[in-house]
Amino acid sequence: MKTIQMTLDEKLIDEVDITVKKIGTTRSAFTRTALKHELENIKIKELEKKQIEGYKRKPVKNKEFDVWEKEQVWNE
Repeated sequence: MKTIQMTLDEKLIDEVDITVKKIGTTRSAFTRTALKHELENIKIKELEKKQIEGYKRKPVKNKEFDVWEKEQVWNE
């Protein structure tokens, strides 16, 4: 691990301190988790954007997925 220095708003630090105390962790662990979560969110948004762009370039054809309709029915 590498130690870094960050500049944060005091109100944010206070909120983090309250939260880490509640959940029994540390600022560092909380920050690592938050950063990983946000990086994952960014990756998901990028993939969603690529998917949208792909469907714009090659839109779904009429009845293209009709063959899968039977698979969507749950027999009870």
